[in-house]
Amino acid sequence: MNNICKHCNNEFIITSIEKSLSEKIGLEDSLVCSSCLARQQLSFWLFGKFRKGKSSLSGESIITVLPENSRYPIYSLKEWHSDKWDAMNYGVKYDSSESFFKQLQSLQEKVPHPHQNGTNNTNCDYCDDVWNSKNCYLSRSMEECEDLLYSYRGLKVKNSIDMVICFSSERCFSCLNCINSYRLSYSRDSKDCIDSYFLFDCRNCQNCFMCSNLRGKNYCIENVQYTKDEYNEIIKSFNLGYFSTVESFKKQFEVMLMDKAIHRLNFNLKAYNSTGNNLLNTNNCINCNTISDSEDSVNCIRGFKHKSNLNANGCWYAELVGNCQGCVNAYNLKYSNWSSSRFSEYLDICIDCEYCFGCVGLKKKKYCILNKQYTKEEYEKFKDEIIKDMKIRSEYGQFLPYSMSPGPYNLSTSILYFSETTKEDILRLGGYWQDMDENHIDGMSTSELPDSINDIDDSICSQPLICPETGWRFNISNNELNFYKQNNIPLPRKHFDERIKDLIKYSTVLDTDKYNCFYCSKEIEAYYPKEWDYKNIACEKCYQENLS
Repeated sequence: MNNICKHCNNEFIITSIEKSLSEKIGLEDSLVCSSCLARQQLSFWLFGKFRKGKSSLSGESIITVLPENSRYPIYSLKEWHSDKWDAMNYGVKYDSSESFFKQLQSLQEKVPHPHQNGTNNTNCDYCDDVWNSKNCYLSRSMEECEDLLYSYRGLKVKNSIDMVICFSSERCFSCLNCINSYRLSYSRDSKDCIDSYFLFDCRNCQNCFMCSNLRGKNYCIENVQYTKDEYNEIIKSFNLGYFSTVESFKKQFEVMLMDKAIHRLNFNLKAYNSTGNNLLNTNNCINCNTISDSEDSVNCIRGFKHKSNLNANGCWYAELVGNCQGCVNAYNLKYSNWSSSRFSEYLDICIDCEYCFGCVGLKKKKYCILNKQYTKEEYEKFKDEIIKDMKIRSEYGQFLPYSMSPGPYNLSTSILYFSETTKEDILRLGGYWQDMDENHIDGMSTSELPDSINDIDDSICSQPLICPETGWRFNISNNELNFYKQNNIPLPRKHFDERIKDLIKYSTVLDTDKYNCFYCSKEIEAYYPKEWDYKNIACEKCYQENLS
């Protein structure tokens, strides 16, 4: 079926697989292409900017990524889960003369929202979406991490800084997609590596520098073998504690990636009859990105344990879920956001609910509409009437509008994947954008910092620093400074959020470009934009034969 996307005005096709899955879940045909729908859904997942605030209930001090001018009350997470309030008290009766989305948004703006996500943490107040972790600071989307600073999407990472999508690693710095590593810095897509710098796609390497595609090597520089003594002498001469030196090596690293490194067409592992990137243990998953242990799902980004889902982004442990964002432990849930419920539609931050429609903030409820209780018979009757009205207004079957997103688009997860989106695009669609002028903030420009980490003393921890790219202020903590000194790492010059964005952009590419395999010249489609100028891209067969 050919359709015109109502967001981008481009033609898109609803495939037979999408149609079949849509019917299985009970979805209406989307009026928006899968790319625009993902952009819309991920705008409800705030990346945010950490700020201090106060609970709307108690006045308790909180740290949150929700905007200061939030559209709804903000309670601390503990208060939100307490019995000090009841979301049912905000219930309203449906008005057939008014848009359902307007009524749902009006309800959303009255119901309190929690200041952050996460449970079972110790000393992780300056974090968001962090679980079962300890002593983490200004980090997001972490689980079972400890002493981790300025990082994003980590599992079992300890005593590290600036880690993005990394797992089971310790004492590492500025890495992307690295696993089971120790004292690894400035590296990407590497595994089981120790005491190394500037590695790309290396496995089981130790004491290596500026290398790519190595397997089981020690004491290599630019893929050239040295003795232990030769290697140590050369590394010592590099003066890696100097910011100017590291910046020079970063440029050399990018040249290596463009001209010398061999790149896989994707980073899929055990992905059977599946298409997309960063897939692990998937079967029959089509056009998916960064999902694992999943099957029979289409158009899904970032998730785990998907089964028969369509257009479900940021979802975990979900089955028969369609057109949803951030929904966990969900079954047959549709058009919803940040909810863990079943047999329901149009929910926002609802937990353990069944047979609810258009509700916000409910917990363990059944047969509710707009947070108002009904009998089963009343619920089914009113729901059918609302759906009939919504279809007349072309509302039913569409995801929650941009106007219901929790904050500005340019501070959401969506901007990480769709960086080309402009303020005009989002405002036209009814969303939010925040222009931040922080030129009035006092602090020292990072250009004034000493080049060497050895010339930095403890006084820097009381000196506000100004990021040259954003104008945002940031500080160096005592623990952070100790880490840099112990590992001979120069002080960063950019705000920590910009450092995360600089890394993650290499892992958020959703579209392919056409290339020819570096080895066999077969035409392939790979997840590397042409502007990256990567010259050596291999098909999966040739990559496995030559490098694995």
